[in-house]
Amino acid sequence: MTTTFAEQLDILIRAHYTIVYLVTWEEHRAKQIILSVAQNQKKTAYEWSITEGLKDMGKLSSTLPDKTVTRDPLAALNHVLQETKPAIYMFKDLHLFVKQPHMIRQMRDLASALRNTHKTVVIVAPVFDLPVELEKSVTVLDLPLPSFDDLKILLDTIVADVRRNSRLRVELNDEEHAKLAKAALGLTMEEAENAFAVAVVRDGVLNAEDIDAVITEKKQIIRKSGLLEYFDTPEGMDSVGGLGLLKEWLQKRGDAFTEEARRYGLPQPKGALLLGVQGCGKSLVAKSVAGLWQLPLLRLDMSLIFSGLIGSSEANMRKAITVAESMAPVVLWIDEIEKAFCGIESSGISDGGTTARVVGTFLTWIQEKTSPVFVVATANSVSELPPELLRKGRFDEIFFVDLPMSEERARIFAIHIAKRGREPDSFQLERLARETEGFSGAEIEQAVVAGLHDSFAQRRELATEDISACIGRTVPLSVTMREDVLLLREWARDRARQASSTSPGERVRV
Repeated sequence: MTTTFAEQLDILIRAHYTIVYLVTWEEHRAKQIILSVAQNQKKTAYEWSITEGLKDMGKLSSTLPDKTVTRDPLAALNHVLQETKPAIYMFKDLHLFVKQPHMIRQMRDLASALRNTHKTVVIVAPVFDLPVELEKSVTVLDLPLPSFDDLKILLDTIVADVRRNSRLRVELNDEEHAKLAKAALGLTMEEAENAFAVAVVRDGVLNAEDIDAVITEKKQIIRKSGLLEYFDTPEGMDSVGGLGLLKEWLQKRGDAFTEEARRYGLPQPKGALLLGVQGCGKSLVAKSVAGLWQLPLLRLDMSLIFSGLIGSSEANMRKAITVAESMAPVVLWIDEIEKAFCGIESSGISDGGTTARVVGTFLTWIQEKTSPVFVVATANSVSELPPELLRKGRFDEIFFVDLPMSEERARIFAIHIAKRGREPDSFQLERLARETEGFSGAEIEQAVVAGLHDSFAQRRELATEDISACIGRTVPLSVTMREDVLLLREWARDRARQASSTSPGERVRV
């Protein structure tokens, strides 16, 4: 049980808050907390559902009216109004009914009438949804997910049960026990219990390798959210050619999420904004950060935030943030973030302010967040980014990712040749690097792929000449979009850190 939350609820009820809205998926856990508060205050605790009506939480039988009567939410609330003894009433999913005019009136009357009594209504629902007429009458609380201590107690219980079963084994030392409990952070009690149970049943042994079962349960959360994508095997930094200063900056922050860093006085890292030329490795770096730090990688697709019914975009953003925080520590990758901010200036006219509100929610979160969610955002265009995103405090740093220099291009060729099962030393890498001045990393990769197609069509091995021929047929983006590249460079000159160790005078000519 989350003691601090129980104390908070206890204080509100003692202070005669008449209607409390508890947002949580965990009905059973909420029920246990409400029951403990009621017992502490020597009150009776009741629960209501559309299927069961009103019933006493602590008794198998009850003197309440027949459940066929109290199944009706209006009748159940009327019973609360008429009851005289001190009590706490837990109503499940009442938000599905309160938008009806007669229910709104009943709830407002109830909020006023209960003020001088010792009765409290606690609405328990997985989502917050109330009509505006009730906003001043209801106090909203979010039941936090189980803490590390809660999950450790749950794991202790499961370990004790496993040890009583002669067919099952526990192979966990104290450190592994703590790691397994920590891996379950972000899960509800029921989800964590399911994950631990699967871990035991799978091979009859509970050990450190069962962290995979917990990760699988977390993937289910991401999949069901519909807003985030979970990446199983993020790239390592070895797959990134060049960008030495950015890599060094990231290496220094590898242990910044640890308790040791907190004791040292370091705050949680916020994230980095990677701005630069298309195809130069920004998205690859975003994926590689997770591999470098051995953290889960989530991708937020901003287009999904704005999909759905009118008014759902703000809820989608809050949901995505909540899911990301529940997975923490985690790397959250937002690709081409400028597309989300497109049209913010005209939002009040074009979409009733939806874009502005969603963006405002995101900016406030990234500024104020204390959870270990490291945001890596990429952008190709600076003109569409609002000043609010770029000011200090939103991100730890803004990096400019330019076209790769000659040495970096040779390294990129080596990476992509090796990925295709060839030995890089068998190719003239310096020659290929000279021939690709002004090429992005993506264009270099495509030159290697195109060379493979040519050599495969002739049923022979890939050679330097095949790649060179493909380079000659390519017009790089730095030529077709020369003005945009120059504009990006000019903007970044004094506003962003260079991702590569080359000086501005040594940049690739465009």
